[in-house]
Amino acid sequence: MNHPSSHARRTGPVEQLRDEFRRHLELFYSRLKLAPPYDSVEKALARLTEQLTSLSPEDLQHLIDDPVRRWAQFRSAFVESGLSQKHRGNIAGLARTRDTIDLPPEFDHLLDIFRAKPS
Repeated sequence: MNHPSSHARRTGPVEQLRDEFRRHLELFYSRLKLAPPYDSVEKALARLTEQLTSLSPEDLQHLIDDPVRRWAQFRSAFVESGLSQKHRGNIAGLARTRDTIDLPPEFDHLLDIFRAKPS
């Protein structure tokens, strides 16, 4: 039987944002027709969780309420985990011509990583 506090923990803001990020990553790779690099996806999810657990409840709520800030947080975890280095050549080629990618516009937060010139 589920204890109410354990259920609340599973559906708290950190878990909500982590689940949302996982769904975005699944959609990202499926629409690009690429196998997700599972170990790196798990690292990105762990990195996001680390970032989120360091935030105050107010800051977490701001992320939930603000899609631009939320995507910036997702992008940060994507890059810091090394996920942005996986399939880099394939995704960069696809990202050059945005109209051929069947992803919602908010995914440009991730696609822009692959469009940038290496420094």
